[in-house]
Amino acid sequence: MTSTRQLALITGATRTIGIGAAAARELARAGFDIFFTTYTPYDAAMPWGIQASEPDQLRAELQAMGVHAAYLEIDLSQPEAAISLFDHVAATLGSVDVLVNNAAYSVNGGIADLTADMIDRHYAVNMRGMMLLCREFVRRWQKTSGGRIINLTSGQGLAPMPDELAYAATKGAVEAFTLSLSAAVMQQGITVNALDPGATDTGWIPPSLHAQLTAQSPAGRVGQPEDAARLIRFLASDDAAWITGQIIHSRGGM
Repeated sequence: MTSTRQLALITGATRTIGIGAAAARELARAGFDIFFTTYTPYDAAMPWGIQASEPDQLRAELQAMGVHAAYLEIDLSQPEAAISLFDHVAATLGSVDVLVNNAAYSVNGGIADLTADMIDRHYAVNMRGMMLLCREFVRRWQKTSGGRIINLTSGQGLAPMPDELAYAATKGAVEAFTLSLSAAVMQQGITVNALDPGATDTGWIPPSLHAQLTAQSPAGRVGQPEDAARLIRFLASDDAAWITGQIIHSRGGM
């Protein structure tokens, strides 16, 4: 399948109400072909759950916008996942222009809950998986400009997250990696930035916490997936070619 459009690879777009899905829609509206990844066992095990048809629904929605769209169910915690994924994308839709590292592993755990297994599960997706995906993107990049890596992070650098220690630590590593990688690849025409979208309503926020966050918000609401998606679209655009190595806290003033 050939196309003159740019191609965006978005990880972790399993759920139609998530940030990954919103980013896929926004980039499709901007004219990008879209390849996204899913991993239903993770979401199925979480309180919010998932419908088995959601990935197909998202693909059909994107195709209805007039772009090419495909997805792959893949466990990004596996060491060879990044190579397998990029091989599959190349065979299906072509070379990747924009990589959005949205997939994440997160379970609550304070200091008393920490185990080697819990730490390793966070590390395998949030750190190793993200870094190896970046490596494959850079390794296969053959253009002189227009490359974009956009990593999703959290607000762990703004306030403590004592009940999410493994998650906070691995997301802190995302920010450190983003800054250093940006300097390493700018001459190749690739920018690297990280986005912290703040508390975003993707179905995970319990009603009591939702009310608390809404009351604390200067905007009187929590973030929506579309808020993050619009910033991702900008960072993927030519207008953002001079922006790199940045950790952007897009949190509505919170």
